[in-house]
Amino acid sequence: MKFLVMIYNDDALIEALPDGEYATMMRGCLQHADQMRADGKLMDSQMLAPPAQSVSLRTRSGRTTFLDGPFAEAKEYLGGFNLIEAADMDEALRIAQEFPWSRTGRIEVRPVLDFEAVRKHFDA
Repeated sequence: MKFLVMIYNDDALIEALPDGEYATMMRGCLQHADQMRADGKLMDSQMLAPPAQSVSLRTRSGRTTFLDGPFAEAKEYLGGFNLIEAADMDEALRIAQEFPWSRTGRIEVRPVLDFEAVRKHFDA
């Protein structure tokens, strides 16, 4: 079963880390990701640019508007994700706990739906 492990960052907590701690966390995370990929547990992993570089769009009544930067001010923001393979939610949560980022934000784990099943359901 696939799960999306979403990493939410809080810049204030990252900036409060002792000198060099963020670099140590990143190196450990990258090594862990490499091992997970080798073990067939990690399918994809990406970091996202800061929210200030984002553009949001919304269409209402046939009119699309574009907004620069994050849509809402938030203490935590989505900073990256890992697409993992796990037997169930318990295993997915164990895998997520191995990442250090719950110390500087939070980690959300969500099952990924089988899109082919969705396609069949809607006859698409």
